[in-house]
Amino acid sequence: MPGEPPPRVVVAGGHSAGHIEPAMNFADALRRLEPTAEITALGTVRGLDTTLIPARGYPLELIPPAPLPRRLNRALLQTPGRLRDSVRAAEAVLDRVRADVVVGFGGYVAMPAYFAAHRQGLPIVIHEANARPGVANRLGARMTTRVFTAAPSVRLAHATAIGIPLRPTITGLDRPVLRDAARRRFGLRPDGPVLMVTGGSQGARSINAAVSGAAAALRATGVQVLHITGRQHVVEPPDRDAADPPYVIVPYVDDMRYAYAAADFVICRSGAMTCAELAAVGLPAAYVPLPLRGGEQRLNAEPVIAAGGALLVDDADLDPTWIETTLIPVLTEPGRIAAMSAHASAVGAPDADVVLARHVLNAVAEQRGIAPRGSK
Repeated sequence: MPGEPPPRVVVAGGHSAGHIEPAMNFADALRRLEPTAEITALGTVRGLDTTLIPARGYPLELIPPAPLPRRLNRALLQTPGRLRDSVRAAEAVLDRVRADVVVGFGGYVAMPAYFAAHRQGLPIVIHEANARPGVANRLGARMTTRVFTAAPSVRLAHATAIGIPLRPTITGLDRPVLRDAARRRFGLRPDGPVLMVTGGSQGARSINAAVSGAAAALRATGVQVLHITGRQHVVEPPDRDAADPPYVIVPYVDDMRYAYAAADFVICRSGAMTCAELAAVGLPAAYVPLPLRGGEQRLNAEPVIAAGGALLVDDADLDPTWIETTLIPVLTEPGRIAAMSAHASAVGAPDADVVLARHVLNAVAEQRGIAPRGSK
């Protein structure tokens, strides 16, 4: 509305990339919809906040961390005092930037932000990317009805499933158009199936060992491999004298859209962002859930597996024999890969960033007593 000040939005989603990435993707979408929006990120000195958030171009306000220990110990006894200090610091930030709304994505910084917003009567919008909500978002969901999740199966009060906010470079990726250039980039042939291997930014020893151990079988069936090992892992080329079909080993890929465009199939962990990105670009996968965190990664992969867009293999069952007997028959059937790709795409939610941004702008409008966007 003419004469109205710009929306002032505080984003609270810190500590891990799994919290920060969707928060920053949302912020980018909000700025595209409302270029005048004033967006401030809350963070702590723990984790990746001071690295990832400034790199995306948003001002960062630091507050004391207030993690909730999972065991009965001295740290748990100190939690009330730490939380009180953190809430006060968050309130000071909200006052200073004259916030209209707090948008939380979980993590250490979200809980004090929710309490601070609730005490000041500000609207709270929550997004939960994981299949199993964390403590901060479970508590925050009791303070608001504006709660959004990655999938309908996520158990959180008042939740509406919208997917996970992703970068436009991923959601707008046209894999067939970019495929040839992407394969040249990595030294892959333009034709023939390509298996992309990744264990996430840190790599995964079990995935690396299983795929490299099956290298001879993969090559014998004409499957090319783009193996992203992780910077802390070393995988020796399976046969230094064999160059066809290529088995390309790289420690890290800065721009994953090229890796996605080059690949026909992926074997990887099933973190929430990984599952969301692969579904958005229509890449079928064999998911190997991290055997920790109470099986959370298995839950992340369940929607696309149920839709027929992915396979599931337990970390303990993943070995070269599984690659040879189960995965290679899939990789060498173009019709099956195409069908799985279509099923994966059907689960994807490429517009979650914009959907969430519109809900936040409507919350600001309601807070100011003006008509929300889209209303008459």
